[in-house]
Amino acid sequence: MSPNSPKLVLLPDSEHPPVPNASHVGRAPGDRNIRVSVILRRQKPLDIASLGGRQLTHEEYDANYGAAQKDFDAVKEFAQAHGLKVDEQKSSTARRRVELRGTVAAFNAAFGVELNDYESTAGWHKGKQFHAITGAVHIPEEMTDCVEAVLGLDNRPIATPKIVVNPNAAASTAGTFTPPQVAQVYNFPTAGNGAGQTIGIIELGGGYTPADITNYFQSLGLTAPTVTDVLLDGGTNDPTTPDSADGEVLLDIEVAGGVAPGAKIVVYFTTNTDQGFQDAISTAIHDTTNNPSVISISWGGPESSWSQTAINSMDSTCEGAAALGITITVASGDSGSSDGGTGDNVDFPASSPNVLACGGTALTASNGQRKSEVVWNDQASGGGATGGGVSTVFPLPSWQANAGVPVPADEEASAGAKVEGHAARKHHKKKTGSGHGSSGGATGSGTGTAATTGGRGVPDVSGDASPESGYNILVDGTQEVVGGTSAVAPLWAGLIALLNQQLGKNVGFLNPQIYPLGEGPFYDITSGNNGDYSAGTGWDACTGLGSPNGQALLTALKG
Repeated sequence: MSPNSPKLVLLPDSEHPPVPNASHVGRAPGDRNIRVSVILRRQKPLDIASLGGRQLTHEEYDANYGAAQKDFDAVKEFAQAHGLKVDEQKSSTARRRVELRGTVAAFNAAFGVELNDYESTAGWHKGKQFHAITGAVHIPEEMTDCVEAVLGLDNRPIATPKIVVNPNAAASTAGTFTPPQVAQVYNFPTAGNGAGQTIGIIELGGGYTPADITNYFQSLGLTAPTVTDVLLDGGTNDPTTPDSADGEVLLDIEVAGGVAPGAKIVVYFTTNTDQGFQDAISTAIHDTTNNPSVISISWGGPESSWSQTAINSMDSTCEGAAALGITITVASGDSGSSDGGTGDNVDFPASSPNVLACGGTALTASNGQRKSEVVWNDQASGGGATGGGVSTVFPLPSWQANAGVPVPADEEASAGAKVEGHAARKHHKKKTGSGHGSSGGATGSGTGTAATTGGRGVPDVSGDASPESGYNILVDGTQEVVGGTSAVAPLWAGLIALLNQQLGKNVGFLNPQIYPLGEGPFYDITSGNNGDYSAGTGWDACTGLGSPNGQALLTALKG
């Protein structure tokens, strides 16, 4: 194949949004070496609903839903024609990934883009330098049927950790909890400790020291869990200071381990890019060495900040986890119904219909007994609030059809109109009141790809997240009290490890199983709001179905 022979065409959904909160430095030097991941489509479509709850083995999945060898070979031929090298060790038909290495100039020519350098000017990423593109990615016309995404041409920071530190914790820890205390309040099963299970945790920065793990669990009177690191794409376990992303890493390990101390924990450290994020999830679900049965994610960003092709690829990866019987728990965000943007937004990957989205509450308890619980919202005093709302990207899943997910007025007027797969639909209106509305009579697959109207509602479940009723943790030798929906994802991951142990099998893709169960396995949260959405009886766009009654959920799943 001659470098001049392919006709380049636009890769659908690959337009990248403008780079926010960053200054333009200049064109990326042509001789700089970078790596780019070409993500291939499955050799045949994956329909979770058609599996009827059956969980695939890795061998069965790889044989049927990995990339076709001919597509893999086509990308390798394309790379060779453009002076790009294939990293065979990082490439895999099972993970549908071809990893390419080469210069900026070679990638600019190969994909019809222009890489520019930027520097972040605000937020968690201030001072971070990165390259990015605006506009779309282009690929050879003959590859349009096999390429799902091209990641790495743009390595802007894509996500933030969903953690909030209680600034008043030094004065008093009254009303705060250790993870085992939260598990007791939520009636988690006590017959097991998660032994035989592995909890995977995705981290896009930060680190921990073994001493923190040993000392923290010793303070709880527990044996520290085995914690293993998997380093990806230049990601490192790099602890620095308590006010860094270390707080996120330690929160995730200490909450998950505090709830299920018998489970092993594997931390997948990667770079804070869409390429690194997708690679970490893909690596975790195909990790047949560590075999995580549940994966916790406490990082994300508003749907509007992602390219649609990155959303598609990450959601498709999470769909693979659902097929393999691996549960993914994801924090829904800490900035209320706006998710830190203009109007109403939901956080991704929490908005993926293939994950369990976790919202936040403010919990009050006494002597291990739950007393009251409301929507977490400290925004009036300059704090945060649980994320939640309605996706503008993903249509209403069938398992949410009767949940009362709000439907925008323009959709209610044309409820029979078909919603197309993952086309971005920026049209959801603000909603106040009870947080309930017409479901639009949606029908479709278990992954939300064939609903008739409306969008995927976020979150699915919730748990204690207010920093005022937060979690006592140890970060870089410093005692802290923290909250945020970051705490809820590992809390639910620990619970799922306990459920898996007691059931003798993975609960897997939990969403279609829990929506028909009614209120029994949950503590329904009916008071409070997250901005434009209010709590109400049953599911709402603040706390989902509610916080967990662990033993009742175990009993319901047994039935």
